[in-house]
Amino acid sequence: MITLYLPDLYIKALDRLVDEKYYPNRAEAIRVAVRDLIKGELWSRTAHGSRSG
Repeated sequence: MITLYLPDLYIKALDRLVDEKYYPNRAEAIRVAVRDLIKGELWSRTAHGSRSG
């Protein structure tokens, strides 16, 4: 578990995604965002043989 502080604009956007039923709650939306970041930034570099980082 982590504590995360986000700007109000981000929180409002997360709440809109939840209100529009894209995600069941803020936590799930954040988990998906972190997963996608890791997938895009780390795993794609590993797949392409980059050793930087």
